[in-house]
Amino acid sequence: MTYRNPKLLELARDQACVGCGAQDGTVVAAHSNLREHGKGMAHKAHDGMMAWLCYRCHYELDQGARLDRQARRMFTLESICKTYQQLWDQGLIEVKK
Repeated sequence: MTYRNPKLLELARDQACVGCGAQDGTVVAAHSNLREHGKGMAHKAHDGMMAWLCYRCHYELDQGARLDRQARRMFTLESICKTYQQLWDQGLIEVKK
């Protein structure tokens, strides 16, 4: 079963886009499209494999023509890392014993 956590996804609300920096109210937790993150046909990836992206960056990641396959992969991985850095910096995630 794929991990689902609506509270984690909700943390994207009112955040800045990690792709372009936009704070326009369109930022959501955009799921990874990579198979190793659990993406499959009609199946979203693990909720932990997401990035805070605005509408424009999310569209480019999912349907855009500007990025080739390798650039799309790198944008995905970099965006997930930037999102987790923000989660840590803002104290929104922590390690429990």
